Amino acid sequence: MEFTEISDAAALVGLTCRGGFHPCPDDAVPGEAGTVVLVGNAGPDMWRAFTAGTSSEDRQGSDNPLDTWTRRVLTGVARSLGATPLFPFEGPPFLPFSRWAKRAEPVFTSPVGPLIHPEYGLWHAYRGALVFAETLALPPRPEAISPCDQCADKPCLSTCPVDALSAGRYDVPACLAHITSPAGMDCMMLHCRARRACPVGRRYQYEPDQSMLHMRGFVGHKTLAR
Repeated sequence: MEFTEISDAAALVGLTCRGGFHPCPDDAVPGEAGTVVLVGNAGPDMWRAFTAGTSSEDRQGSDNPLDTWTRRVLTGVARSLGATPLFPFEGPPFLPFSRWAKRAEPVFTSPVGPLIHPEYGLWHAYRGALVFAETLALPPRPEAISPCDQCADKPCLSTCPVDALSAGRYDVPACLAHITSPAGMDCMMLHCRARRACPVGRRYQYEPDQSMLHMRGFVGHKTLAR
């Protein structure tokens, strides 16, 4: 199995291979695992594939329509490649996808929490992983430094209208109260202002419909978790 085959199979369903690694016991990868390839999104391809493969009723009627779609398409990719699919949204216990991501490619914890990519900025996500029993050849992991280390102003920490974000702190109740109020419609429709303030990867910013879906999912998840 070549990495290009895996990448091509993921691309056919709108997803992007985000690097891979050969796990060790500390990585806590379940099952027999010789190679882990992370799959996710950056740019518009996943959203276009998702909207083409689902109806508006499905997108409005399901609590987690993107998770449902991801599970369906990535399970099909895994079956065609002889891999086992794993997902970050199944749990608890939840799998350590952030740790795996740092093993697979140069991403770094941003001041506001989510992983930042040197090219994609904060506009990317990991939708799943393909686990192969075999030890497959992988492309070299690119080397990079965190773009946050070179950002003196850090506008992500000063843009939130209710000061819900600061280095190492996230005031979830304040954020929820704002984005579910009329004053927070900007965040709800166009995504978090702190994320939009980051100068890295702005050309990958989510389209308004995608932002709305993510924000509604966030509100629903946090409300249920109270």
